[in-house]
Amino acid sequence: MTTRLPVAPVSDSGLRRLGGVLILGAVLSILDATIVSVGIGVMARDLDSSLPTVQWVASAYLLAASFTIPLSGWLSDRFGGRQVWIAAVGLFTLGTVLCGFAWSAPALIAFRVLHGLGGGLMQPVGQAIFAQAAGPRLGRMIGMVTLPATVAPVLGPMLGGALVQDLGWRWLFFGIVPFGVVTLLLAVRVLPRENPAGTRDPLDLRGLLLLPPGLGALGYGLGEGSPAFALAGAMLLLAYAWHARRAHAPLLDLKLFAHKAFTVASASTFLLGASLYSSMLLLPLYYQQIQHTSVLAAGLLLAPQALGSAVVLIAGGRLLDRFGSRAVMLTGIALSLVGTIAFTQLGDSPSPALLTVSLLIRGFGLGATTTPGMTMLYTSLERSRIPRAASAINVVNRIGGSLGTALLVAVLHAQPRGAAAFGTTFTWALGLSLLSFIPALFFPKGTRA
Repeated sequence: MTTRLPVAPVSDSGLRRLGGVLILGAVLSILDATIVSVGIGVMARDLDSSLPTVQWVASAYLLAASFTIPLSGWLSDRFGGRQVWIAAVGLFTLGTVLCGFAWSAPALIAFRVLHGLGGGLMQPVGQAIFAQAAGPRLGRMIGMVTLPATVAPVLGPMLGGALVQDLGWRWLFFGIVPFGVVTLLLAVRVLPRENPAGTRDPLDLRGLLLLPPGLGALGYGLGEGSPAFALAGAMLLLAYAWHARRAHAPLLDLKLFAHKAFTVASASTFLLGASLYSSMLLLPLYYQQIQHTSVLAAGLLLAPQALGSAVVLIAGGRLLDRFGSRAVMLTGIALSLVGTIAFTQLGDSPSPALLTVSLLIRGFGLGATTTPGMTMLYTSLERSRIPRAASAINVVNRIGGSLGTALLVAVLHAQPRGAAAFGTTFTWALGLSLLSFIPALFFPKGTRA
């Protein structure tokens, strides 16, 4: 298997331009996955539909993304990352326009599937393009493409709340269209062109019938509290693992996990997704349900966490060069835990100032845990294997996030309603986060695997 690579090395200035374009795509993808949550009630009313039906507007995006994420590696190998990413942005933008003009709930849900098909490809393919272009410079520049994953989830509800309040729910989509068009034009101009591919592996059809439906069923079952869907998803994933061990060119190459650095980075990504990142859903819920703030106010209250993450991600490369991957990762986990402690005491009504400072510290920690894992993951592999690795690590992150989210939601719902329930749930998140220290101990002391 060979993969198309850039014709010539990309300069530092060219790499920054490339990162800027890929950032726009990542922001669009993550923003659109989070922004619609604030408009579900208004959509149900305007489209004369039930709330459970319109809830599928959010679920359809995530399920469609679960289908394309495992495909991203094969598509990049087959057609080239540049072509796949541009097509993904185009599909995403088309879906955005159609969503804005949707005339019924079923139509809106169908158009959100187009959204998810494009959005699911943008992040793993974009990561692979940047990692291949950056090469050994990845460590000091990885923060450019990982920053949106931290900031966009906070911006989504804030922007969504303002748009729904002032312009109506259709502008949740129309407002994004110009950015999609600009991103598409810039991508055509900036993304590096590639050489023709060599040998091409056929699409793993059996794997396609097992892995994406398994991810979708598991994610939906855990998110919606449906044991039947979750069990079906788990069985499909087990069947895929059995199949992948025997397939010549599986959709997601499990042989990647034979590489120590990849396995360590994957374990870290899984546990961080299951603990630190999944617990992020508790914060806006607490402010809205207990403090009775608006969606916009809740987003503003979460801004310190996004600010802390942004600061550390921007400086991530220099921190790695000075202190090494293991030290940065361990420090990041420790800071995240320290920043979570105050939220375990929500039943005792800690001061708003303490919660704000805690969010800032938590943001520092989240930012510090991102750079080492991504750098070790991509610099430990041959460039030709990076697209498949990006697909695999995004699958691992999605599974970890789904499992962690399901656990924390179950704990929250099992408690009597009130601030103390959130405190107890954060205590579980704190305990779960302690597990992420284990793979962190196996990170290299330097920046390389």
